[in-house]
Amino acid sequence: MGKPTSIKTSEEVRDRLRVLAEERGTTITDLLEELAGRELTEAEREQRAAAAAHELGIEYTEQVHEAGQNAWAKIRAHQGGAAA
Repeated sequence: MGKPTSIKTSEEVRDRLRVLAEERGTTITDLLEELAGRELTEAEREQRAAAAAHELGIEYTEQVHEAGQNAWAKIRAHQGGAAA
């Protein structure tokens, strides 16, 4: 772990993080590290998409990228998440 720092958030978010951490038997710091480590950056998502297309023998074009983005937006919408 690097040098400790602070993150400003609302009391509601802090309280929710505390409950989530307690339920998992961990600390808020460890919970945040786990959550942040689980999420991919845009560059990481692009890299994985290109690698997957390559494995499938598909050229990773802008059309393939857009089709993938549209598919994920529909999936998130059906899961109740924000359709990006």
